[in-house]
Amino acid sequence: MIKAILVFNNHGKPRLSKFYQYFDESLQQQIIKETFQLVSKRDDNVCNFLEGGSLIGGSDYKLIYRHYATLYFVFCVDSSESELGILDLIQVFVETLDKCFENVCELDLIFHADAVHHILSELVMGGMVLQTNMNDIMARIEEQNKLVKQEAGISAAPARAVSAVKSMNIPQQIKDIKLPDLPQAIKDFKF
Repeated sequence: MIKAILVFNNHGKPRLSKFYQYFDESLQQQIIKETFQLVSKRDDNVCNFLEGGSLIGGSDYKLIYRHYATLYFVFCVDSSESELGILDLIQVFVETLDKCFENVCELDLIFHADAVHHILSELVMGGMVLQTNMNDIMARIEEQNKLVKQEAGISAAPARAVSAVKSMNIPQQIKDIKLPDLPQAIKDFKF
């Protein structure tokens, strides 16, 4: 099972952290710091698996990571997970991010955190791998984007209607016409 997914830059600044096991916030910060120290001091030509730190569970847990440009993608998993499977999952995650943001960079993770979390939730939920097919993940993301655009169109409709009426060239006399009051019987009618 996946216990945590961490993404941090070369200076140890967390850009994404998702814990699937409860840790209080101060312990989460210590785990991120310890994980960065363990991963960052390793050579680029060594294996991408190492024993988990003392805070995340010790020898029963593994840190599986990939280093891309300025970002480390680290998955903290228990011994039941396949190291190669998780490396492939990291690759799918990064390629999906790259496809969504067109050449993903650290700033995309900062300014589009909600979209990044949505992509991650398509891959992993509750510490379990849901989907590894990038085409299926992209189809779900495109469906979500369509829904967001539809909702934005619906919520913006009243404002568009007001601006459309204001921009119409209606003579001032017509705009100033007052409608007669409704008869009292209609005002008193209860629906």
